[in-house]
Amino acid sequence: MKMRFKNTILLVWLLTGMNSWGVGITDPLKAQQVAQVQSPDKSIVLKVSLSASGEIQYRIQKSGVDIIYPSALGLMMKGHDFTQGMKLVTASKPARITDSYRTKNAKKSSILYQANQLVMSFANSEKEKMDIIFRLSNDGVAFRYGFPWIKDNETIVKEHSSFAFDKGTRAWLQPMSEAKTGFEHCHPSYEEHYLQDIPVGTVSPLKSGWVYPALFKTKDTWVLITEAALDGTYCGTRLINDSASAVYSIGFADPREVFTGRGYLPENNKPWLTPWRIITIGSLKTIAESTLGTDLAPAAVLKDTSFVKTGKASWSWINSKDDNITFNEQKKYIDYAADMRWQYCLIDVNWDTKIGYDKIAELSAYAKQKNIGLILWYNSAGDWNTITYHPKDLLLTKEGREKEFNRLQAMGIKGVKIDFFGGDGRSMIQYYIDILNDAAKYKLLVNFHGATLPRGWQRTYPHLMTAEAIYGMEMVTFDQKAADVQANHCAMLPFTRNAFDPMDFTPMNLTGLTSSDCTRRTTPAFELALPVLFLSGIQHFAQSPEGMLQVPADVKDFLRKLPDSWDDVRFLEGYPGKYAVIARRSGKRWYVAGINGDKDAKKIALDLTSFKKSQVTLFTDGIKDELFSKTVLNTAKQKQLDLTLNANSGFVMVLE
Repeated sequence: MKMRFKNTILLVWLLTGMNSWGVGITDPLKAQQVAQVQSPDKSIVLKVSLSASGEIQYRIQKSGVDIIYPSALGLMMKGHDFTQGMKLVTASKPARITDSYRTKNAKKSSILYQANQLVMSFANSEKEKMDIIFRLSNDGVAFRYGFPWIKDNETIVKEHSSFAFDKGTRAWLQPMSEAKTGFEHCHPSYEEHYLQDIPVGTVSPLKSGWVYPALFKTKDTWVLITEAALDGTYCGTRLINDSASAVYSIGFADPREVFTGRGYLPENNKPWLTPWRIITIGSLKTIAESTLGTDLAPAAVLKDTSFVKTGKASWSWINSKDDNITFNEQKKYIDYAADMRWQYCLIDVNWDTKIGYDKIAELSAYAKQKNIGLILWYNSAGDWNTITYHPKDLLLTKEGREKEFNRLQAMGIKGVKIDFFGGDGRSMIQYYIDILNDAAKYKLLVNFHGATLPRGWQRTYPHLMTAEAIYGMEMVTFDQKAADVQANHCAMLPFTRNAFDPMDFTPMNLTGLTSSDCTRRTTPAFELALPVLFLSGIQHFAQSPEGMLQVPADVKDFLRKLPDSWDDVRFLEGYPGKYAVIARRSGKRWYVAGINGDKDAKKIALDLTSFKKSQVTLFTDGIKDELFSKTVLNTAKQKQLDLTLNANSGFVMVLE
């Protein structure tokens, strides 16, 4: 009786509090509002309602305007239904959550997260409880489910969480590729072009849904949806929809996306918190500057991060491909990295036979003398695809990983690039995490390729330096169609794929593609902008040493001094797929990068005084046969910079 009385008082408090803000029942015939919570600045409001049949819904408003219309909450377990027949048991008063953390691998080095949290507990017809934890920050909403009662194995078969939009909403979405398709059956690998400015309800052409982060524009507000805190108990998810509505729902991985012989559905035998569903809400400036994707990720698990060093890498494969994974070629790229004062050199596929472990150890010792660390490529694959590149099958078991990683550590190897994973099933997600845990033990940095979206793992595992999960520069070397649309594709990425997670696009080809029949369409200044525009713990550059000989000394000097991490970010202007101008600060210097991905020229006006620096060094495309033009400006004399960016062109400037 005492508990029932307490719950009744709390529910009355919630409803009374809402009515004092002029909020009542969302739809008297269908659902009654049972709770409300605001962001700290009160600009975002989330309302939770419960229908007569016990279905839980939420809706979100921004500045009084509906952004997410009434949308479903709940999920189905084997033998347990948490989608209907639900009753409210308790609801907390909103509480302020504050979290601060530092990172070397994000938009900012020091991040403060503040949110108002509401925890609601519901019971189904069996009296089994489901908690829903909501967090509202000034830049968005996050929610997750909790099941504190679990002690025996339980399986989630479907999550009903959905995101309902106004029918006039537009979307910028990357299709999820179908499992077991593509090169040597290696999909899905998050390597498709984005469909841009499409109507909501558009069905994915590949029939497997849409990947995160998923970008929407509803009225004048932008929304970016993703997930975080994905662990080995849950599968990676995607958005699914049909053409009949503007509703997007959580979809699970394909049953084929698994570690051999293991499962794809979420499972747990302990008290369970599911991944966060994250909805970033605001302007394009909000999207480009938000850190919600890492704010909701678990804190770092490493006690010793002294070996985690961001940087830049030379990489032969993008230029000379498989046949030149040789001792002499890699030595040349080590010398190249040393000359450019970069920190790493990546040695790619088949090094174990083309060079061999003994000669790799010799290269590692040679590189160490020049303060260069080696990163070695591995094939993750068991039998989930038919790719034969090697080393292969060495990382499939804990014993195998520890044996190999111990050997690499003894050789002085600094990191591993692991490629060709098999999707997003729960067991495959656990495989990623197992690799990260074992790599940390041997102080190895990690780069995932042919892989899933990191979803904030770089905060939890700081030695995860980067991940591909993008249609990157290597595709430009394979396919002229990819080269033709590269500028447009790159102008999408600061607002979507690279919004939260490090991205190994392997950028910056200044002097043209080698060992490729494709013609690069972007200009040298466009390419020079990419290492500033794109975020990656290690940038693996697509520039050959032979091509770098053509680059002017002042541009080489710029690349030698280019920061390895950033302290702050400012979105200046842009539009997904059309253009992007973003400023990043390292120490006392600001770097501004801009690219034009549109077919038409763009006029840009930049307020130079807002950075409070006296000198500006500007790199743009050269005239006639010159690769670049360099201009030095004094902000006391020139307070505004007016630029015209032609199609496929860009610029970089340094303010100090």
